[in-house]
Amino acid sequence: MKKTALAFQIAENIDLKLLKKVFKQRPLVSDNDELFYEFEEGKFLYAFKYGIVCVYDYTSKEIDQLKEKIFPVLKGKKMGNTSLSETLEIITEGDAFSTDFDSVTLNDNNTESLRLVMLNLSQSVALDHYASITEQLLEDTRLHTTYLENKGRLDIGGKKLKRYIGRVLNVKNKISENLYIFDSPDAAWDDENLNKFNLELKKKFDLKDRYQIINQQVDIVKENLDLFKDIMFHKESSKLEWIIIILIVIEVIDLFILKLIK
Repeated sequence: MKKTALAFQIAENIDLKLLKKVFKQRPLVSDNDELFYEFEEGKFLYAFKYGIVCVYDYTSKEIDQLKEKIFPVLKGKKMGNTSLSETLEIITEGDAFSTDFDSVTLNDNNTESLRLVMLNLSQSVALDHYASITEQLLEDTRLHTTYLENKGRLDIGGKKLKRYIGRVLNVKNKISENLYIFDSPDAAWDDENLNKFNLELKKKFDLKDRYQIINQQVDIVKENLDLFKDIMFHKESSKLEWIIIILIVIEVIDLFILKLIK
């Protein structure tokens, strides 16, 4: 039997505590970062605090209804029609666990194996989201370094630079907090076959390499901003030195004039 899983980003964050009140039933998995539900007729929903929702065996109409239902518990920027998404065909009751270009085969209807697929699919969408953010940060930084190369000075400083540094650090922190691609659910650790399948899924979605590339890009941006910060502080320090020199000169002139008057 072939069904479809769809992961999409709906907002910057989801208030999971409020989401529990929306569905009013006990989730299969519940913690501060994620909620995993099984509904009637074999439908599943996986929601993550960093704004990703993954559904299994939902029609387009049902997904639209779901979005309306959980809209009140969304926090930060809502993505709407511009949201990133990724679909995957899931074949159940196959001969063995396997992954293909656009599908995954499960050898049973085990809920944990389906959860692993939905988890990795959701992390793939999250990586797409953070990749687009880091690429934009890298491009913005490149513009500043080009200006520095051509003009010999920065076109950013003061509060603007500080806000930019804060933005980069927030992105880095969110990636570290929200993406746990190197961790496996407890069920995968307890089951050798599930653990092997989980590793195959990570390879299929290329999660490890994509995660490392994003971190490297953020580190490059951060290194450039540290340089910008040093240049800014040097500039401010030079200004302060000149102010002190000018004040000393004024004081000397004032003393000289007082002596002449006397």
